[in-house]
Amino acid sequence: MTVADKTSNVAAAGEAVVPAASRAERFTGYDVEAFEVPTGREENWRFTPMKRLRGLHDGTATATGETKVEADAAPEVRVETVGREDERLGQAGVPGDRVAAQAYSSFTSATVVTVGRETRASKPTVLRLTGPGEGAVAYGHVQVRAEAYAEAAVVLDHTGSGTYADNVEFLLGEGAKLTVVSVQDWADDAVHVSEQHLKLGKDATLRHIVVTLGGDLVRMSPTATFADKGGDLELLGLYFADAGQHQEHRLFVDHAVPNCRSNVMYKGALQGDDAHTVWIGDVLIRAAAEGTDTYELNRNLVLTSGARADSVPNLEIETGEIAGAGHASATGRFDDEQLFYLQSRGIEEETARRLVVRGFFHEILTKIDIPEVRERLQAAIEAELEAIGG
Repeated sequence: MTVADKTSNVAAAGEAVVPAASRAERFTGYDVEAFEVPTGREENWRFTPMKRLRGLHDGTATATGETKVEADAAPEVRVETVGREDERLGQAGVPGDRVAAQAYSSFTSATVVTVGRETRASKPTVLRLTGPGEGAVAYGHVQVRAEAYAEAAVVLDHTGSGTYADNVEFLLGEGAKLTVVSVQDWADDAVHVSEQHLKLGKDATLRHIVVTLGGDLVRMSPTATFADKGGDLELLGLYFADAGQHQEHRLFVDHAVPNCRSNVMYKGALQGDDAHTVWIGDVLIRAAAEGTDTYELNRNLVLTSGARADSVPNLEIETGEIAGAGHASATGRFDDEQLFYLQSRGIEEETARRLVVRGFFHEILTKIDIPEVRERLQAAIEAELEAIGG
């Protein structure tokens, strides 16, 4: 699928997929029925095992519980629980598919994190979101606001069981700098479908990191837009799928204004029967977006037979006046030469394989500049590697 397909008014199978510019006009009320029930034949859903969504896509998944939200905030950061009538909600973007629309129409309260103008947070703000419990369904909404020239780091830590769909918003004012880490470390039974909306003001800088480790099915869809020139966006991802897990990451970067930069790098590893990962990277450079500099990269490492990785980078350019644009994607098994090199120096094969995987993820981990999060992820990767046989 090209980005033009994604941004057409109506997808081939009738699913409402409209450009970000016109969504606000059409979906002011976030009408779920504006989207047809997906069947799995639509381009946006063709990789997703629909039966495992537990009714999130067709309206049969009614809320039977709540996701618990606990905040450990920096003293300079304000965290609020607000009702759905709060006028700030929805400012970063509106639902782009039926599940996101269902989540927006179903949540009862939202968590709003605000970093005030010219405020520099002294420590990361952590939101711990615990699922509604086995067999229960919940919907949620989180918004993070970094006002002009603010600087902060925010961690969204998802754990527990249940079925959960949400919308997450990140709004950055002029000159703001924000680092976000969204960790999906769910229990084996959990289903999580999340649409994340990223909106950058003039000269704003956002480093957005997604880490997916647990869950039965996890589908993350970050959509980024630039409100003014000079925005700098880095989208990073790390995922590790085990037997039977489905992990799907769908990114859309909309360059509609001049002189903005985006860089995407996602890396994933898979092991075990029916482990499945999907990465879709869409970048659109509109005619007005002169001076754009963008690149997207996806790498997948298949550790055992029976695992499958799908990777689809898309790049559409409507102007020739750009600084640079490109993409790359690769999926492969262990590098035999690397293994041979390590084994020739007396390292056992199993240990050598672990070293290769550590090296594979090292580039992403070094970009997570929150020590406690980085150490936790390193430990989680080590635990995953314990399951790798020779």
